[in-house]
Amino acid sequence: MIVLDRLTKSFGAKQVLRGVSLEVPDGQNTVIIGASGVGKSVTLKLIVGLIEPDAGAVLVDGAVVHELDRRALAELRGRIGYVFQFAALFDSMTVAENIRLGLVKRGYDEGVIRERVEESLAVVELPGLEDKYPAELSGGMRKRVGIARAIALKPRYILYDEPTTGLDPVTSAVMDQLMIRTRDLGVTGLVVTHDMRSAFSVGDRIAMLYEGSIRQVGTVTEIQATEDPVVRQFIEGRPGSPAPAPAWRFE
Repeated sequence: MIVLDRLTKSFGAKQVLRGVSLEVPDGQNTVIIGASGVGKSVTLKLIVGLIEPDAGAVLVDGAVVHELDRRALAELRGRIGYVFQFAALFDSMTVAENIRLGLVKRGYDEGVIRERVEESLAVVELPGLEDKYPAELSGGMRKRVGIARAIALKPRYILYDEPTTGLDPVTSAVMDQLMIRTRDLGVTGLVVTHDMRSAFSVGDRIAMLYEGSIRQVGTVTEIQATEDPVVRQFIEGRPGSPAPAPAWRFE
């Protein structure tokens, strides 16, 4: 299980997280929603130890992430797949070379690597694209290769950073199906997004991050029925109070 325990994080004078606490149950997709800039991606970076909290802690399977030494942190990252917002593929490498990077680093033999590459591409419904380059793929296909790269390592957890951003509705729905399929394979997912259609589709639990802390957490049904005005305004996509009308007008 992943546990966020009273996390705080500032960058200079800007405090992004103000005591975030959340449990990510095993075998489920937990979705963190919230407006741009509220700290969703920062939270993911704290989980994999890319940055350290100012206070509080992230616990993964009982281990405090920021207290791990270099070797233990590397072992932890081997259990966590990370799907980046823009796929983060290496343009100079083929699809297969992008996927095999982590496998080579972890010392798998060539036969296992080939098998894992083929299996992961089959899961994301992109068989036979091993020799293609990222520039030859659509944005949605690149993101699916990003998922393939993550699942090739057979992780216990996968973190998804805005997986449907920039995709058309049909391709977004394909991404949702892949996140559900991955969960059904036994992988625990943590998805950060501001796409409510996707959140309601893939989430078992949804937590809203607002002004640096968790405003509400619950099942999809509970969030859809919320009476919290801030959460309801966000999930319905309604703007806040309108700006005052200008004193001038077009003639």
